[in-house]
Amino acid sequence: MLILKRSLVFFVIFFSTNFLQAQDGQEILKKMDQVIFAPKDKQGNIKIEVINDSKDDKLREAVLLQKGADKKIYRYTRPEKQKGIATLSLPGDVMWLYMPAFDKPKKISLLAKSQAFTGTDFSIEDIPTSPYAERYNAKLTSTESDRFILELTPKSDKSNYSKLVISIDKSDFFPIAIDYYDKSGSKSKEARYRYSKIGKYWNADEVTMTTLKKKSSTRITTSDVKFDVGLADDLFTVEKFYK
Repeated sequence: MLILKRSLVFFVIFFSTNFLQAQDGQEILKKMDQVIFAPKDKQGNIKIEVINDSKDDKLREAVLLQKGADKKIYRYTRPEKQKGIATLSLPGDVMWLYMPAFDKPKKISLLAKSQAFTGTDFSIEDIPTSPYAERYNAKLTSTESDRFILELTPKSDKSNYSKLVISIDKSDFFPIAIDYYDKSGSKSKEARYRYSKIGKYWNADEVTMTTLKKKSSTRITTSDVKFDVGLADDLFTVEKFYK
């Protein structure tokens, strides 16, 4: 009887602890989303540097337009052979791609979202187009002096990852690092963030994504970032995003 009671106490403590960790993790993740997606809108210039042994163009430039949490446009301006390529992210995890050679935007399939985005180390899935808390279940795994460590598991079985491990700054709830684990459970990629405050908003000045097996990295830096400029809704339509 005593053994049974002890077993019951153990299971109650175990499941209560895990429940609290999940609750705390999800709340922390929601706070991070609030920081990342706080501006009404955002625009800026993007520089993309691919660091590997390829002889292809390693420096690309693009314009970023974003409204709210789930409307985003990337439009390449350099190099010349990629100029005009554009992507449009919309609510519901919908994404469109425009390639000047085809002269017509195409909806991106779930398979394409797992593939490398225009030769970089980022896949389309890696570029947040909706709040993390909507796409992942979070568990608080540890707390360090300056950061929270969360383990995120995808809510969709169509994700390319089995889990993400994310470090979040305790003071401002901005992500510091994200480790990506493939379906076999092995760490496949890692992202590292450098950020600063512009006015009342936090901004990722630099993000470096490394693909571990390929020993390849892509660094994205932002400049001339402006917030709350009043971007029109009709910019974020299939008819206008690439023009």
